[in-house]
Amino acid sequence: MTILIVRTVILYFMALVVIRLMGKRQIGQLQPFEIVITVMISDLAAMPMQDNRIPLAFSAIPMIVLVILQILSSTAQLKSEKARELLSGKPTIIIEHGRIDMDALKEERININDLLEELRLKNFYNIKEIEYAILETSGQLSIIPKTNLTFATKEDLKIPTTQDSLPITLILDGKINTFNLNLINKDLEWLAGQLKRNNVTKPKDVYLAILDSNGDFYCQTK
Repeated sequence: MTILIVRTVILYFMALVVIRLMGKRQIGQLQPFEIVITVMISDLAAMPMQDNRIPLAFSAIPMIVLVILQILSSTAQLKSEKARELLSGKPTIIIEHGRIDMDALKEERININDLLEELRLKNFYNIKEIEYAILETSGQLSIIPKTNLTFATKEDLKIPTTQDSLPITLILDGKINTFNLNLINKDLEWLAGQLKRNNVTKPKDVYLAILDSNGDFYCQTK
């Protein structure tokens, strides 16, 4: 038991030193190759604790090699844009000028509902108010609002306001959400009229249709 405790303490400090040598980053900011190295280090640190017959060197040496690889990879990224793109990927524009790039969503394998949820978490409820939404290499979503929305707010000007409602999804990937349609006391005839105003004849041609927080109808075709 004493041997196990001593080995655990040694491995703890070894893993701590190795992680510190990798640099200061939050978990959400780790690049793909850094996540791989972190997972491998945790597995290597656990091996000698699970089996006392495994020498500590069998864990220490691979951990040192991984740190060297991480330092070399980080240095290569600092000196070469191609190396950075190869190891970490490149940012992807998900929304441009208020329109969702469906090809980018498919390429990144992102569900439209997940995208809308992420936008809501960042307090963006209307897609048309977004100039750019960029999926960074860390997996974080950066949002640049349209310039006409970045100036003084009604609160800044002390203008009385009413509480906006949440956007309601009416069509998603060609399928009408009748529940949400009933929720806003609208029928299929009203929806058809809104689509017609946007030069759309068939709901199946619509990728996303939303009644936004201002009561405006937003529609994007496939």
